[in-house]
Amino acid sequence: MTQTKAWWKEAVGYQIYPASFMDSNGDGIGDLNGIREKLSYLKQLGIDFIWINPVYSSPFIDNGYDISDYQNILEKFGTMAEFDQLLAEAHLQGIKIIMDLVINHTSDQHEWFIESKKSLDNPYRDYYIWVDGTPENAPNDWQSIFGGSAWAYDEQTKQYYLHVFAKEQPDLNWESEKLKNELFSMIRWWLDKGIDGFRLDAISHVKKDEYSVKATENPFSPFQNVSGIDEHLNELKDVFDDYDIMTVGEASGVSAEEGPEWVGADGYFDMIFEFDHISIWKHEKEGKLDVINLKRALSAWQTALDGKGWNALYMENHDTPRSVSFFGDPEHYWQKSAKAVAMMYFFLQGTPFIYQGQEIGMTNMPFTAIEQIDAVDSRRLYNQLLEEGKSPEEAIDIVADTTRDNSRTPMQWGSEKYAGFSTNEPWLMVNPNYHTLNVEEQENDPSSILSFYKQMIRIRRENQGLIYGSFKEYLAEHDQLYVYERSFTDKNYLIIVNLTSEVAEYSLPNEVDVPWELLLTNQEERVFERVGKLDPYEAKLFVTSKKRN
Repeated sequence: MTQTKAWWKEAVGYQIYPASFMDSNGDGIGDLNGIREKLSYLKQLGIDFIWINPVYSSPFIDNGYDISDYQNILEKFGTMAEFDQLLAEAHLQGIKIIMDLVINHTSDQHEWFIESKKSLDNPYRDYYIWVDGTPENAPNDWQSIFGGSAWAYDEQTKQYYLHVFAKEQPDLNWESEKLKNELFSMIRWWLDKGIDGFRLDAISHVKKDEYSVKATENPFSPFQNVSGIDEHLNELKDVFDDYDIMTVGEASGVSAEEGPEWVGADGYFDMIFEFDHISIWKHEKEGKLDVINLKRALSAWQTALDGKGWNALYMENHDTPRSVSFFGDPEHYWQKSAKAVAMMYFFLQGTPFIYQGQEIGMTNMPFTAIEQIDAVDSRRLYNQLLEEGKSPEEAIDIVADTTRDNSRTPMQWGSEKYAGFSTNEPWLMVNPNYHTLNVEEQENDPSSILSFYKQMIRIRRENQGLIYGSFKEYLAEHDQLYVYERSFTDKNYLIIVNLTSEVAEYSLPNEVDVPWELLLTNQEERVFERVGKLDPYEAKLFVTSKKRN
């Protein structure tokens, strides 16, 4: 089944975490003008759109995902006039802008919640989820994704409000038509301004189950992809359908089998971020990468959506450790494994997203003390581990490996102090490897990770089959290699990647024994072999014009 064409399918995205991207005014915090200053860098990289993490007014309890005013810019990031300037200049460079949209919850400092708390009959009371209970007994035992009860008691009105995330992030009540109309009006305001779409944060949580429902083995099941969510999401889609935009839903709890319902021809969004292949809320240190399970997760989504919907492809974001540290081997095969992980996901069917710094192989930060970490969930985990009897050294060892701050350290632009990110000490410490691992070092090096990403972007743009071609996996049970084929009208492409630090032997089926030509590799060129071996983290992309079934 063939895919219908769309601009966002052919695009490559770049995610920007504004506080850590580029500081233009020397206050140690990245800002909108910093993004604007780096548009030429992004243009040279070859990306088509940027997704910007929240820059709205916010107390910043959860790094901007607690919004206090949807139609204002947080002062430390700039002004609305500066946002408008960024939007205009990005469009002049041919770069679209996608905004992060947080509509499952607001900040407890939002005027809606401040009003809502005033009394039981306040006009804003039903904008949020208020339920009876006593100080000793919450409405039920639902647990917050950030840990602890999902309920907070309000002394003044003697009721509890629901917060799926931090207690400072009360959940909005999507059963209120008035609330939904307010949200839809705000969304239209941004789209009328000329932005090019939204990434919908935590959107699978907007529907809640009955309060009598207990969690399953998934502790978040009562508020994750709950039956009946389609009604809300279809109303949201009706708003989006009035504009030529792209929409990406963050959809935890949605399975590959349910994928077509979310992103098919009549789906709610153009694509979704699934969580199956990546650890978002993991609190354990990782051992060896389970290559077979990683492949199963990725291939399940490829197969489920092939010809029926579209994937959002990513290996890291603002909530994950760095991909080369998590999936590769930065100690022994830093450059090679970063390129292998990149090739593995970049040529799957879907729209690839690059997270800032991923394109230069930025690594996890060697945090040694909890004071160096900002993420609220990581601090909570650290204290929990201490209560469980772990020593401070053991606790920080676990937290350092899993904290979201690994991906939030400042972007490494150069070897000068503070990595060229700022002229003053940044809000979060810079990874000490910035002296050698930075954009400046890689920009003019044809063998660099940055150059490799530029090559992948160019090759994808020049080969429609790597965008619209169907997907087929080989050697699914091989515990070192990910091998898949993309088939299109006139060409076929074969991707072979070794995801381990050992030599991998393989034997491909006879059907792939055709004249393959090498398009891209992360080491020396060699001819295609149906039976052969790949060096540690070796990655190959082949093309053939011989028709294959």
